[in-house]
Amino acid sequence: MAEPNNNVVGIDNTFRKKFDREEYLQRAREREEKEAEGRKSKARGPPVQRKPLKQRDYEVDLESRLGKTQVVTPIAPLSQQAGYYCSVCECVVKDSANYLDHINGKKHQRALGMSMRVERASLKQVQERFEVLKKRKDTTSITVQDFEERMLKQQQEEEERKRQRREKKKEKKKEKAAEEEPEEDTDIAAMMGFGGFRTSKK
Repeated sequence: MAEPNNNVVGIDNTFRKKFDREEYLQRAREREEKEAEGRKSKARGPPVQRKPLKQRDYEVDLESRLGKTQVVTPIAPLSQQAGYYCSVCECVVKDSANYLDHINGKKHQRALGMSMRVERASLKQVQERFEVLKKRKDTTSITVQDFEERMLKQQQEEEERKRQRREKKKEKKKEKAAEEEPEEDTDIAAMMGFGGFRTSKK
């Protein structure tokens, strides 16, 4: 076997890319240093202190637009598009279940400045809450007399509604009968000897 000649003239293999290991090691070190500085700068700022979750002080309106039709255009602003609009996050959610999930979710609560943690109640706060609920229950207790008065009032209102309906029906019947009655020529009827085809009975 012949030994390979390392000094062969005429072969050009310079088209292959040659890698300089030292240069790439230097680039990797610089990149790692930048990433480490980026991590340090993020960690330097104090953590954001958010308030604990609080009970909603407003009623969630899910039924105001129920059963209503609305023309939907693609150029309408978000607040007027179909679905439920969240003014805090500026987004539209298509149905009520997803809207409730959204307003109870992490993204929405963070936008309101709250964390997802609930404040731990002390014994004193629990006792005060029980007292408030007990007072509220005492003031709203319904007696039998109150119940009977309510029922009587409701029956009277129902009778009044029925009476009004009957009157409206009678008025409609009278209007319909007046429209259907043909107009009579009184001169011709007088010449023929009769005043009309109606009877004297009503």
